[in-house]
Amino acid sequence: MTRMSELDPGPVLAAMSKNASLQVFLRGDRIAQLPARQSRRRLLLGEIVQAFEPGVRYPDGAVNEFLKSLHDDNAALRRYLVDEGFLERADGVYWRIGSPPPS
Repeated sequence: MTRMSELDPGPVLAAMSKNASLQVFLRGDRIAQLPARQSRRRLLLGEIVQAFEPGVRYPDGAVNEFLKSLHDDNAALRRYLVDEGFLERADGVYWRIGSPPPS
């Protein structure tokens, strides 16, 4: 297993706050709500996945804590990241899948 790097919510939230399409979903230093429209949700997920280093495997607990630091419903975020093809999961470990798939 490749050594795990730190999952830092700071750069994710900073990038979102600079994006007019995403900043409406922020309240303070958290994601207040997830976009209902898939195009905006994929944009938001694309920012979140940037925190994951390609080739690094992250244990379930670390992913959950990172996602909890962004939004109250960390399970929904995790499910969207996997279902939309940003992260892969096996045996309680997550990893980033190359670059985000096309919209």
